[in-house]
Amino acid sequence: MSRHRPPPSRTSRPSAPKASGPRALQVVSLSDARLSRRLANYRARLDAVLRANQHAVTRLFATGALFTRTGTRAGRDLLLAHEHLLRASALLDRLAHAGDVPAPRRAAEVDAIFTELSLLLERTDELTRQTGELLHELTRR
Repeated sequence: MSRHRPPPSRTSRPSAPKASGPRALQVVSLSDARLSRRLANYRARLDAVLRANQHAVTRLFATGALFTRTGTRAGRDLLLAHEHLLRASALLDRLAHAGDVPAPRRAAEVDAIFTELSLLLERTDELTRQTGELLHELTRR
């Protein structure tokens, strides 16, 4: 008479020991780390441009230059720059999985968004720089 034992059930199998403490291994995705660093750099750049834009609007208003023809043009440029910044902020939120639209998964899509972010920030930098020059001329008069 042969003894046949049924295979052990899943609940009766011993589980692998879980590592904890100082010797616990942690797997880090390098692509996720790169993306996080890239997002942080763009967020810092966006914050700096936002501050410069707000400072320029404040100077336009405080000097009264906003109510001149050239000051109004500068104000419109700053408004356009602010619209670019809002779009850039939405793109950053999307990449950080915080937006309404799901974040892209393919590297080509992520790179396209970063390219658009760079372009928006460059346009905004240019508009803010032009406004700064205009403010300098207006306050010299």
